[in-house]
Amino acid sequence: MTDMSTGPAILVEGLTKSFGDVHALRGIDLSVPRGTVLGVLGPNGAGKTTAVRILTTLLQPDGGRALVEGRDVVRDAAAVRRSIGLSGQSAAIQEELTGRENLELIGRLYHLSWPQARSRAAELLDQFELTDAADRAAKTYSGGMQRRLDLAASLVGRPQVLFLDEPTTGLDPRARLGMWDIIRSLVADGTTLLLTTQYLDEADELADEIVVIDHGQVIAAGTSEDLKGRVGGDVLEFTVPDRARIADAVSAIAKIGEGEAHVDEETGVISIGVGGRGSEALIEVVRALDGAGVAIQGLSLRRPSLDDVFLALTGHAAEEEEQPAKGRRGRRRSAKKDTAGATS
Repeated sequence: MTDMSTGPAILVEGLTKSFGDVHALRGIDLSVPRGTVLGVLGPNGAGKTTAVRILTTLLQPDGGRALVEGRDVVRDAAAVRRSIGLSGQSAAIQEELTGRENLELIGRLYHLSWPQARSRAAELLDQFELTDAADRAAKTYSGGMQRRLDLAASLVGRPQVLFLDEPTTGLDPRARLGMWDIIRSLVADGTTLLLTTQYLDEADELADEIVVIDHGQVIAAGTSEDLKGRVGGDVLEFTVPDRARIADAVSAIAKIGEGEAHVDEETGVISIGVGGRGSEALIEVVRALDGAGVAIQGLSLRRPSLDDVFLALTGHAAEEEEQPAKGRRGRRRSAKKDTAGATS
């Protein structure tokens, strides 16, 4: 049994879960030290939400084990629920009630007395800058305000461990930044967080450690810098305005980069790792593209991002998987596939 005072706040070993023929989790392992943020990164359908549902006792695993604060999520589910908070992908609030009433109701469900529930609600409304809207129906709130209210509701019971399942999905940039500030303050106060996200910049900004999940398996783990190191060196990026010349551009730089180039078909942006050759590779690319008669814009050399990491690990962008056929699926792909498509 993991020591509840010294062990990790969350420990997952060999966790599996299937829904019929769909293997949502294929034996994942996770460990989250106390007072830290683990970012679980992956596309839709990767298994992130299934893992969160198991860790929050909403779903039973088929195999493996999971401990939260040293307690088994299956055998000690009631004890686990007393120590956690959850903010899911959709705000779980009663829109007909006011913000204050929502939080007071949650307080009563946590068996707080009415005075305690009122006091805790007022404290959270102030913390999340919702006091001015406290007595308005939640259905009149903006999307960002509803997400803040939902997060406040998950904190009524003062959880030791908080699960945030894609907490900023659908928010505008300003609301996302505001949510990030709130998350940072929670961690500063000692809360342990498991954060699932499709946003690579979000994981980069907030997480102490990052786990990348694809098709129900952990395919990489480490700090942001550890993962970026897997790409190796710098990334060269440019845009081809004439989409008909993308295949020509890829062919021209094929022998200059390290590994395959990746192409964003919508924007015409091509990126390729160039290792430690930096400026030398930049000059070679300019000469090669000029020799091929391909006009480009915005040529730049930069450090690798988590997006580059995900592309290198999986061959597709984080947001593409499980998208409708007429949507964004296949929008960004390896240069090999692009070239094949262009010449067929």
